[in-house]
Amino acid sequence: MKLVRTRQELAESVTEWQRAGETIGVVPTMGSLHAGHLALVTALDGKATRRIVTIFVNPIQFNNPDDFHLYPRGLEADAALLEKTGRVDILYAPDETQIYAPGFSTRVIVSGLDAMLCGNDRPGHFNGVATIVTKLFMQTRADIAVFGEKDFQQLCIVRRLVQDLDLPVSILPVPTVREADQLALSSRNRRLSHTQRDRAAHLPASLQTCIAELKAGKNLEACLKTCWHDLEEAGFTVHYLELRSEKNLQLTQPSDPTARLFVAASLGDVRLIDNMPLC
Repeated sequence: MKLVRTRQELAESVTEWQRAGETIGVVPTMGSLHAGHLALVTALDGKATRRIVTIFVNPIQFNNPDDFHLYPRGLEADAALLEKTGRVDILYAPDETQIYAPGFSTRVIVSGLDAMLCGNDRPGHFNGVATIVTKLFMQTRADIAVFGEKDFQQLCIVRRLVQDLDLPVSILPVPTVREADQLALSSRNRRLSHTQRDRAAHLPASLQTCIAELKAGKNLEACLKTCWHDLEEAGFTVHYLELRSEKNLQLTQPSDPTARLFVAASLGDVRLIDNMPLC
C-alpha cells in the first residue's frame, strides 16, 4: 500500500491504472478507521482491480467547530489497519491545501434530501458532504465508490448527486456493521465514556423493539412515542425518530416495503445515528 499526500501523485497512479484498463474503487472516509470501514474495502472484492481509501476530515461539513476539532484522528494507526488487509493500493490522505485552494467558494447542494433528518439541526452539513465527495470522485476518477448504510441519508444524497451530475461512478451500498450488542460501529463511539457506552446499546435495542411492534400491527404514532420515551429514560437526548422510505426519504407508513426507521440521539455531547429497515 502506498501513502499518497498530493493530487499530482494520485493523478500519476490513476492515469497509469486507467491506461492499463484497471477498474478503480474508492472508499471515502474521515479516518479513525474501524471494522465498518474495512467491510467497505472488502465489498470491492471482485468489483475493482485497484482500491483507494481516502482519509480527509472535511472542515466544511462540520457546523460545530468543536466537533471538527474533537473528531478522532490517527493516520499511522489507520494506515497500519489498512495495510493488514492486503487489499488497498493507495491510501490518499491529503491536507486541506490539496482539497480547498485559497479562495475556494463552490458548494454542491442536493436540494430536498438535505432538508430533513440530520439536515434539520446540522445546517450546511450535507452541502459539505456533497462537495467533498464530488471532489474526491474527480480526484480519484473512481469507477465504483462504496458507502455504508449507517449514514443512509448521506448514501441517498450521494446517489442523487451522481445521478443529477452524470458522474461516471457507480455507488455500492454496504449494510451497517454492528458490535456484539448491535450498536452501529462509528468513529464517534470512541468518545463515549464507559457508562455511556453501556447505555448506547439501548439505541439499537429500542429500534428493534419498535420495529417488532410495528410489524405486529401496532399504531405507528404510539410505537414512535414509546420508543422515544424509552430512549430518554436510558439517558439519550433524542433529535429525531421517524419512519421514512429508503427510496426518497419521505415520511411513510409501516405497510411500505421500503420503510426504514431513522434515529439520531445524543449521549452527552456524542451524537449517534442509526437506521433499520422494517423488512
